Amino acid sequence: MANTRLILWLALAALLYVDYGTWMRDYAPPPVTRSAPTASAPSANRDDANFADAVPQATPATASKASAPAAASPVVPTAISPSAPAAAPASSMLTVHTDVFDLRIDLKGGELDRADLVRYPLHKDQPNIPVRLLSREDADDLYVIQTGLSGTGAESVPNHLAPFTSPRDSYTLAAGAEELRVPLTWTDGAGLTVTKTFVFHRGSYAIGVDYDVENKSAAARELASYSQILRHWEIVKRSYFNVATYSFMGPGVYDGSKYQDLKLDTKETAPYSATVTNGWLAALQHHFVSAIVPTAGEPFHYQLLVHDHLFVLRATGPMQTVPAGGSAHFAEKLFVGPKLQSQLAATGPKLQLAVDYGRLTVLAEPLFHVLAWVHGLTGNWGWAIILVTALIKLIFYPLSQASGRSMAKMRNVGPRMKQIQETYKDDREKLGRAMMELYKKEKINPLAGCLPMVVQIPFFISFYWVLLESVEMRQAPFMLWINDLSVRDPYFILPLLMGAAMFAQFKLNPAPPDPTQAKIMQFMPLVMTATMAWFPSGLVLYWITNTGLSILQQWRINQIVQGGSRKRE
Repeated sequence: MANTRLILWLALAALLYVDYGTWMRDYAPPPVTRSAPTASAPSANRDDANFADAVPQATPATASKASAPAAASPVVPTAISPSAPAAAPASSMLTVHTDVFDLRIDLKGGELDRADLVRYPLHKDQPNIPVRLLSREDADDLYVIQTGLSGTGAESVPNHLAPFTSPRDSYTLAAGAEELRVPLTWTDGAGLTVTKTFVFHRGSYAIGVDYDVENKSAAARELASYSQILRHWEIVKRSYFNVATYSFMGPGVYDGSKYQDLKLDTKETAPYSATVTNGWLAALQHHFVSAIVPTAGEPFHYQLLVHDHLFVLRATGPMQTVPAGGSAHFAEKLFVGPKLQSQLAATGPKLQLAVDYGRLTVLAEPLFHVLAWVHGLTGNWGWAIILVTALIKLIFYPLSQASGRSMAKMRNVGPRMKQIQETYKDDREKLGRAMMELYKKEKINPLAGCLPMVVQIPFFISFYWVLLESVEMRQAPFMLWINDLSVRDPYFILPLLMGAAMFAQFKLNPAPPDPTQAKIMQFMPLVMTATMAWFPSGLVLYWITNTGLSILQQWRINQIVQGGSRKRE
């Protein structure tokens, strides 16, 4: 029947969309053998020259403030040397401890070169080992944030290579305090003094970067603030057995109106350079992100530089003139931590878009907020999934009821349908007309049964991305053996229960008249069980709940329709 064929195709389409579509979304060619980069042999069409040890001229200047000459162009020191990064001596380091961070700052430039997220264990069975988001310990894990002020001439400036001093080598957020300020000081010895202050707040992964400039020299100085993320990258080998590999890993940018991933390639990466107001830059990975949020209302020049397996994502601000005897203030924000949507939204404009729900963001985002609200009532993400699934089922109850009545009527007329098929088995045209007359007489819509499936597919895919991308559900337990809803069931019990529920639903609904289709439908629960065995257990929990509610609803409708048929007889 057309009805059965459509259901089959829709189910298969959903599986293909989740599996193949998400692969293609972040698809990259297989890694090539890489050779050690050399400063003397830059690749064509790329910005490798900017990675030499010399201090290059920056890209064309962004719009300046009224007090700055329009022709001024900042000199931004390079972030990347072709050689492997060397760890700084312990004496040049200071540590910062808050309720969410165990962080290290290099006094050379004030570089954030290590960030441990103390509330997020790397593995659930090792709670004392936190996720380390920033690191300079190993060249293959290089991931740091560099900030500073640049200038237009040869004068010394407090860039990310300049030596800073600090009155202490360790800072800790005091009990009961809401803010921690970590000041670093730089001076050129000729009257220019800059205090660079990192500002931390309790419970927050946003980090303020403030610059207070005092120019006591006899000449005006022109300065611009900049921030950049330096990171080593590799092509991620995606695996069906690890859904986390389908999450985008790499640089991304929000240009004030739209967000885009900046995909990297071992052979050729499209250059990115733009002047942006009210945007941000970020290095993304599964569940975590580091971001640069420049000053609101000011034009910043955004740039992506790539050399071999290193990239720099940079934002350079407009030039500002600090007159002789005068002062100036610069301020930016950083975000280093989990993709907590409430904190992201509070840190930068549309920064919550770093949580990438794919093409169904318009559905997945409100779905997450409903789940979060229900979680606030239950305290358990598993029960939140069950209750929201029931709520969705309730919203679409009229549609499901109409579909269920049609399915129940088709089950009742099953013997008559088989008789028609036997009578006209050699004449497809007469068979079709006879079936349509039967549908018309019994008031059956053969397409009504597929409507709930059509509705379920976008919710299924949205649940998939919410469970995959929402860090709030990372390592979230449900009950019994399910201690992490964002990964597969370790014992495959939920997929087996789901398969059993789907088989019960198949037996409850009318069997397809075509024997071949009937066999295919009979094997669908087995196929779905094998397919979803590796999906997040929260997604399987959603499917079980939805199927169970559908069974109860269909059973009740069957009873009503059969009772009505007996009365008419």
